[in-house]
Amino acid sequence: MNFKTFRMGGVHPPEGKLTSGKSIETFPVGAEMVFMASQQLGAPSEVLVAKGDKVLVGQPIAKASAFMSAQLHSSVSGTVSKVETIVDASGYPKPAIYITVEGDEWVPEIDRSETLVKECTLEPKEIIDRISKAGIVGMGGATFPAHVKLSVPPDKKAEFLIINGVECEPFLTSDHRLMLEKPDELLVGISILRRALGNPKTVIGIERNKMDAINLLTEKAKNYEGIEVQPLMVKYPQGGEKQLIEAVTQREVPAGGLPIAVGAVVQNVGTAYAVYEAVQKNKPLFERVVTVTGPSLSKPGNFLVRVGTPISQLLEAAGGLPEDTGKVISGGPMMGKALKNIDAPVTKGTSGVLVLPTKLAERKEPATCIRCAKCSSGCPMGLEPWLLYKLGQGSDTEWMEKEDIMSCIECGCCSFTCPANLPLLDFIRLGKWMTGAMIRARNAKK
Repeated sequence: MNFKTFRMGGVHPPEGKLTSGKSIETFPVGAEMVFMASQQLGAPSEVLVAKGDKVLVGQPIAKASAFMSAQLHSSVSGTVSKVETIVDASGYPKPAIYITVEGDEWVPEIDRSETLVKECTLEPKEIIDRISKAGIVGMGGATFPAHVKLSVPPDKKAEFLIINGVECEPFLTSDHRLMLEKPDELLVGISILRRALGNPKTVIGIERNKMDAINLLTEKAKNYEGIEVQPLMVKYPQGGEKQLIEAVTQREVPAGGLPIAVGAVVQNVGTAYAVYEAVQKNKPLFERVVTVTGPSLSKPGNFLVRVGTPISQLLEAAGGLPEDTGKVISGGPMMGKALKNIDAPVTKGTSGVLVLPTKLAERKEPATCIRCAKCSSGCPMGLEPWLLYKLGQGSDTEWMEKEDIMSCIECGCCSFTCPANLPLLDFIRLGKWMTGAMIRARNAKK
């Protein structure tokens, strides 16, 4: 096999794939569900329901307010108890819809059978409209509305459709299990995405630590036109769009550019599966696979969870918080965010919940930078993290813009490699926020 990878930077953190052999379990529905009103990158969604309204599984409860936005559907049937703010996973108050669960009644349009529906004769616009109506977003964590990615500008052409099965973030295994347990549904979803884009060259990128998925999908793909599997070397952050595009196509997305600038569209395997369910089964995106894991958890696993489920319930199902818990993270250890509130609900972008013991969660005491350049060598975007760290501390937004801070993908490679234990990414994120605000203010004056 020809194992490819991206050229610049990257690191090799311990994999920690404790749940790679754990089959997906369907998680039970709780007594009350909480839905963040907006669960996508872009414009916020507009709430459609009010206190006292009755809802069914699959019914819209918030609508897209703009093209760069997404619909939200209830994952349960019951009564809206209130619409008010909740502290989200990052600690910020956000609008939320609370629903008291009463049974499990679905809207009649959804096909709940397990029968594989392979043929799709819809036109590209019809496919994209169904994906938009189903509220599908990028399932890898970025939550970019899927219909926006598929709406290629008239002056561009999608030459490559790349399906992201890399899952390079340590500990997470939800994509891996989905590839193993739903290969045909996944491949039908990929075929539908191909059709929506005019049947470009289609490649599923999977790292070599998932040889079972590589072998299974390579064999299964023989029955699906135009789809191939590309085995990849193991290197973080190969799941990043720009790094995956380079690994598969040897094309580099220009600074500040989008993947379509080099003829590529990237979708996560979870997104492709959601597309199958939306187009072939009329099922909106209201549930997803979530990995709940950690070195000290007694019952880690992969769960099919309905959106709106409190994360605290997932932790209880995994055996409860261990005594040595130091941090609970939404996502993986490299790019995930520490939870301020474990009662925050699962959203469309919740790929995993990681419980780190104190010995792994504690930050070591920072020392003096010795200019070793390990952070620069590890940066997959070719930036100078040590310089951006200093500029972030000094709030020099113009210099940070010149040093291309907005190209940082916040992968954490710099902090991971730093022998001085400096909080590089913290100040680079702060610098990005300040520089982005400056750029937006400047553009608003034009």
